[in-house]
Amino acid sequence: MPVALDRNPKPSLNETQEAYLSLGRANLVISCFAVHLGALSNATNNMKLLLDFFPVVAFFIAYRVADIYVATATIMVAMPIQIFIQWLWTRTVSRMMLLSGLLVLIFGSVTLWLRDGIFIKWKPTVAYLLLAAGFLGTQLLTRTTPMERIMSETVTLENAIWKRINLMWVSVFVFLAFANLFVVYNFSESTWVNFKLFGILGITLLAVIAQVIWIARHTSLDNDSQ
Repeated sequence: MPVALDRNPKPSLNETQEAYLSLGRANLVISCFAVHLGALSNATNNMKLLLDFFPVVAFFIAYRVADIYVATATIMVAMPIQIFIQWLWTRTVSRMMLLSGLLVLIFGSVTLWLRDGIFIKWKPTVAYLLLAAGFLGTQLLTRTTPMERIMSETVTLENAIWKRINLMWVSVFVFLAFANLFVVYNFSESTWVNFKLFGILGITLLAVIAQVIWIARHTSLDNDSQ
């Protein structure tokens, strides 16, 4: 008696597993492609972030490769390059970048001339104190704060809230100024170089997170009141 053959045999366990694996690989490829597209859409922000940290990273690498004097010369070259690239990119240069570049050239020149690294180490302190004075003076002498001018196109808040945010940044700048001196005079030069890149970046990131939470809180309160 002939045996009827099943024209639609059920897949074996190995075939089923292979099918699931193939589906998983396809999903992985699609996910990676989506992430890549997202990264491309944020390319402008990534380039700006890279440009902002270019001089500090160059200083850090030069110090690790050579010494404080080579690192100082490196950042003195990197800052004008950063300013020139931003001007080519946006046709404008921020005052903060110009101030930082000017201070790097002044303190860097004195460092290389006198062969004393203490001057370049003082540069962040002077820069942050000038920023604190500028933010505070602008708030006292004008109707709008620097933070409001920077963010008012995307965020709407009461003037009193902008003033509090501005004072928070004044406090952050003053803290960074004296924290820099504390590290300079109490720790090794290598520790200060690490602090200049990672410590200041970490403190600034925490301040940005605090600002975002503060703005989100008051924005949600405003929406609820409406």
